[in-house]
Amino acid sequence: MSIVKSSREQGFIQRTDFFEVAEHPQSQRLYQINIRDHVIEQFLEDTSDISIQQLEYVPYMRFVVADRLNSLTNGKLKEVLTTILHDRNTGGYTTGTNSKTSESDDYVKFSTAITHLIGEPNFDSMSGNYYARFSVTDIDNSDSYLRQPYRLFTLHTDGTFVDEATDWLLMMKMKEENAVGGESRLLHLDDWNELDIYSNHGLASKEITYKAPSSKNVSKEIKRKTFFQINNKPCMCFIDQFAYPKNIEEANYLKSLSESMENDPSLIELSLPVGDLVVLNNTFWLHGRAAFEKNSELNRELLRQRGCFSE
Repeated sequence: MSIVKSSREQGFIQRTDFFEVAEHPQSQRLYQINIRDHVIEQFLEDTSDISIQQLEYVPYMRFVVADRLNSLTNGKLKEVLTTILHDRNTGGYTTGTNSKTSESDDYVKFSTAITHLIGEPNFDSMSGNYYARFSVTDIDNSDSYLRQPYRLFTLHTDGTFVDEATDWLLMMKMKEENAVGGESRLLHLDDWNELDIYSNHGLASKEITYKAPSSKNVSKEIKRKTFFQINNKPCMCFIDQFAYPKNIEEANYLKSLSESMENDPSLIELSLPVGDLVVLNNTFWLHGRAAFEKNSELNRELLRQRGCFSE
């Protein structure tokens, strides 16, 4: 069966000798892609001589590891990954390394292969690289919600304060110790009960100024519309922390919009094992994070990549 012709309503399932695609057990909007053990093992062996420094310093090596993973699936994985992300009915999936490694370098290689099959990551100014790794621990003195463990990280899209397209987002769990809570909170725009109210509001297409805090290493101000259309469907660009409305009306609109999403019954909390990742279409999926339970030994490390689709 071709995934290109499948519909979400039919519940697509594809099985090959190289991977299996099935509905995600936690969400009817997501797929779960289980790459076969032998593929993961061979990929790790074939890329064992490629260092992380090579990936960081030699950009074409990122496509080399992507090609290796795709070749091990008889050239089929790239089509599956990209088609799902472009499908408005779903636009997201999880996959992982099947506990075949616990090495952080292997996680970087695997996530790099995935992203370079769907497009090209943007430069991440926070890390100074094409990917960012960051930890969430008990004590935090940062200037954004990203590393603050005991508060709700509200729903948002990525790339609001950068002057480039951010079509997709990848988040991978690298490490987790003494963590209770902290689930990824996700909302697909088409499941939001009050989408029509806010996307048709008079301020929906008004440009809002976004400014990043100092930790993001981005000084340029960006103006973005909260709602825009792709293929005649509403898409969104929003993060509450970095929006600078010009007046009370704009502020009340953004506050009400955020509260509506946070309280929507369709919001899901996704549990992600260490070594697994989630990839989302950033134009119609909102994401955030639940609060952790207090623990002085809390330690979670995440990897993030975000970027644009291949032409």
